[in-house]
Amino acid sequence: MSERLQKVLAHAGIASRRAAEKLIVAGRVTVNGTVVAELGTKVDPARDAIKLDGKRIAGAPKRPTYLAFHKPRGVVTTLADPEGRPSVRDYLAGVPVRVYPVGRLDFDSEGLLILTDDGTLARDLMHPSSGVEKTYRAKVRGFPDPQTLDRLTRGIHIDGRRTGPANVRVVKAGDNPWIEIGIMEGRNRQVRRMLQAVGHPVQKLRRIRYGGVELGRQPIGTLRPLRPAEVERLKRAVRGKRST
Repeated sequence: MSERLQKVLAHAGIASRRAAEKLIVAGRVTVNGTVVAELGTKVDPARDAIKLDGKRIAGAPKRPTYLAFHKPRGVVTTLADPEGRPSVRDYLAGVPVRVYPVGRLDFDSEGLLILTDDGTLARDLMHPSSGVEKTYRAKVRGFPDPQTLDRLTRGIHIDGRRTGPANVRVVKAGDNPWIEIGIMEGRNRQVRRMLQAVGHPVQKLRRIRYGGVELGRQPIGTLRPLRPAEVERLKRAVRGKRST
């Protein structure tokens, strides 16, 4: 079956589709010994010899890998860290393919992180216009009153820009309650900064949902494959945004 060359490269885990296009234009990809620099060229990955910088990629299309990881606190969301801190890579010893984190989850937070070698889906999910909701549980200092919750729901100003509408509710009352907050943006440390801005600093933060994928009772530090229905929900979410 013929597919666009950049799509084949992305599905092989070489790079995202956009990055694969740059590799092609740069003349670094050959098909059956001939440099292909024209975007849109179709190839049959099961029959054609496709090479990047002289090294052949897998001949047959592989099924992408999609994983849910319960990231612990104190782990950086990268595959390497120049400061020598624990990273996501430390938990991937048993994964036979090279997967990448979709977005980030800050060092002091725990919770759901999606890992995949599907460069196209990862790019679509991380695009600012994706609008895929990410839901967090935050233990905060002090009890926010209804007016404060309403401010968070409607959006507040951070660095001169207003945040988008959020879904906010108290899930456990008390002197240091747990707040659930769902956002469709991905600014750096956004939930922490929103709650700090309204006078309720975060003490603990956990991401419990990404699109249609739930963290549930998955133990800290473990990986699990996403179910086909979960993958489809993620793809449907970004397709829906592209069509609007």
